[in-house]
Amino acid sequence: MITAVVLIEADRDVLSTLGGTLAEAEGVAEAYSVTGEWDFVAIVRVERHDRLAEVISGGIAKLPGISRTQTMVAFEVFSQHDLEALFDLGN
Repeated sequence: MITAVVLIEADRDVLSTLGGTLAEAEGVAEAYSVTGEWDFVAIVRVERHDRLAEVISGGIAKLPGISRTQTMVAFEVFSQHDLEALFDLGN
């Protein structure tokens, strides 16, 4: 599974509705409204690298009201849950 974090800047007039639209978009596992320079963060999960362009450039970036995106592809995932499971082996 390929995971990408997509930072999204949106026009002010879509801020109240874009979160739901993002959450329903193909390939989007989670969508968050956030503070700071960016307005939303979308977590994209796809089976193959070549699907990233379809989902992000061909889908998310073309949604009405999105003015700019920045995508970061994850190399590895680390979570507290994974670390706890690792140290719990043999118990």
